[in-house]
Amino acid sequence: MKTLYKNGTIITGTGDVLDPGWLLVENDTIAGVGPMTAFSQAADAKDNTKETDISGLTVMPGMIDCHVHLVMDGSPDPTAPLMTMDDATAAIRMMIHARQTLNAGFTTVRDLGCLNHVGLRVRDAINQGRISGPRILCAGQMICMTGGHGWQIGREADGPDEVCKAVRAQIKAGADVIKLMATGGICTRGVEPGHTQYSFEEMRAGIIEAHKAGIPAAAHAQGLEGVKVALAAGIDTIEHGMNLDNEAIDMMYKNQIPLIPTLAAGACIIRHGRQSGIPSFIVEKSERHRQERIQSCIHAWRAGVTIALGTDAGTPFNLHGNNAAELSELAVTGMNSHDILLSATGKAARAIGISHITGTLAPGMQADFLVLNHNPLENIQVLLEKQTFLEIHMGGKRINIDEGCDT
Repeated sequence: MKTLYKNGTIITGTGDVLDPGWLLVENDTIAGVGPMTAFSQAADAKDNTKETDISGLTVMPGMIDCHVHLVMDGSPDPTAPLMTMDDATAAIRMMIHARQTLNAGFTTVRDLGCLNHVGLRVRDAINQGRISGPRILCAGQMICMTGGHGWQIGREADGPDEVCKAVRAQIKAGADVIKLMATGGICTRGVEPGHTQYSFEEMRAGIIEAHKAGIPAAAHAQGLEGVKVALAAGIDTIEHGMNLDNEAIDMMYKNQIPLIPTLAAGACIIRHGRQSGIPSFIVEKSERHRQERIQSCIHAWRAGVTIALGTDAGTPFNLHGNNAAELSELAVTGMNSHDILLSATGKAARAIGISHITGTLAPGMQADFLVLNHNPLENIQVLLEKQTFLEIHMGGKRINIDEGCDT
């Protein structure tokens, strides 16, 4: 079965905007796309094609969030409940959050740390069509030093041999990506974002083991020294990167290492503050490092480093289903609306190694796309409004936006 969408604005995710344009979908795949001036190319099987006129509407790729924690709920201290949470409860929570994320127009997420290996099983259930949710690339357990940042949902490992074994355990469980904690962070008591935690030898051991299995590695890296250690060790993406200097940015640019800045995470903490119940140490660290985070993102963007959208959804008041808030945060870099949309589509797909599957509207790609009643190129804020989404398609299947859980 083919469906032809015609006469609308088509944002391809490649940098092109077709206005007016057409999109041809066959089953679960994009079969063609082009301007209306080349419309005849879409009519080769017209007798078996359902035509949908989308005049005045906009079609764009499903969005991608490169950094979420589906097991965390955005409460004031979201890691605290995980200390006593059983796997069944974690799985239910992750399924709810996954559906909320899909309903917000995000058809792919990368989960960079969950409780035990629950996220891998939720991913599998989505892939098998047993439950509804976005495509998930899952890290399983994040890997950290003993008592290091994220230990609550991490696998603690010290020294190159232990790190190597921990990576192997995630690969054995079925991880799509390896998450290594290069530095301290905001939401763990007693650690500092600027402090390096894993040494070069530890980072290198973990990255080599991941790459041997053909799996990318992401680094939680906030402090400058930890960022440089991760880059020197061969990391594939820098998460947060909030204290970058010219040397670090030059390393990222020359080696084509994307930055996933997760600006919304800090913004939500500062906006809600101590009065909301967020522990004081989390608020204090967020306030202290906010400008470093913003300036690093600005400098990296201006230097030509790829910026990919990631939210760190699940951190305090950084709610699943509100992922598009990061789009507004990225405006501080000087990006225009189209640049920002690319960070959530084509560039995000390249950053996490799935540009051959999704992220763009091009022949042969999975039919992950959104039909919108407003053009986000004119106002990026419309992607925060549920009523903007007329249709959400993932792998050619139209999602019933009204289904799923609201809590």
